[in-house]
Amino acid sequence: MKRNTNRRRFLVGTSLLAAAIAFPAFAQDKPKLRFSAVFSDQDIRANMMKSFAEDIADSFTFEGYYGGNLFKQGTELVALQRGNLEMSNVAPQDISNQLPEWSILTSAYLFRDANHLKAFFDSELGDEMKQMAEEKLGVRVLGPTFYGTRQVGLKPDKKINTPADMAGIKLRMPGGDAWQFLGQALGANPTPMAYAEVYTGLQTGAIDGQDNPLPNVQNMKFYEVMSQIVLTSHLVAFDLLTISSKSWNAMTPEQQQAVQAAADKAIDWSAAEHLKQEEELLAYFKEKGLEVYTPDIEAFRTHAQKLYLESDLSASWPEGLIEKINAL
Repeated sequence: MKRNTNRRRFLVGTSLLAAAIAFPAFAQDKPKLRFSAVFSDQDIRANMMKSFAEDIADSFTFEGYYGGNLFKQGTELVALQRGNLEMSNVAPQDISNQLPEWSILTSAYLFRDANHLKAFFDSELGDEMKQMAEEKLGVRVLGPTFYGTRQVGLKPDKKINTPADMAGIKLRMPGGDAWQFLGQALGANPTPMAYAEVYTGLQTGAIDGQDNPLPNVQNMKFYEVMSQIVLTSHLVAFDLLTISSKSWNAMTPEQQQAVQAAADKAIDWSAAEHLKQEEELLAYFKEKGLEVYTPDIEAFRTHAQKLYLESDLSASWPEGLIEKINAL
């Protein structure tokens, strides 16, 4: 009798031990991907990330933080590198602060349009730049998130036709050398200011203008404190959907493939939505009473490219890359 009792205890104990070993593996939480961005939760790109989250929901827990609520603009890249964040929408200007070679991708009048931008990042040239970021910075670029073509929006009603007309204009630009140089290349007096402060800055006169794609102007209601939009089209605007190499390398090949596929799908959807909205907003802003017009684009392009090529920034640009990008 005692022998049978001990045997039952052994079998029960063995079963419980097996269950205890198996249960944590079964019940273990899915890997968490925290995403931080400066854009608001009303932005097209926020919906882009919701689509991304849905497509990877079986394998990952996605947490999206918007409006710079988790990490302030310009600090996301360092957060990724320190392991304090898994994913972000990182500005190429922030990458160029650590990788000077990347500053070529932040220069004015480099990409012709959204298709040209996509063609570059899908090419061997784009792969080389992405590989550079992964090897030297510890972040993997999943793709470029196009969010419109940057235009100049001003509160003063001064007519702008050439860069000379921008003299003395306090133009808000994000912090960082690459952004500030872009403001100079437009002929303005660049003024660093956080994205969330731009509306108040225009309202109070702390700045005279800002440069953003039209969807951003509409989303952040900048048009309420502006009198005109100058269609300089100086920069095909994009950020980079980025994941830390640590998080990426922890995935199985199947998970990596699923994450990349979800990113590609979401990015393509977002680009199409931004292009559609840009067309619609030209009429919308005119209806709101803003003057919308095109200046001498060639004068702006010539002025900007001359400053870039004469600056220290271009010294680090990969040789021949501009010509190769132009040829795509």
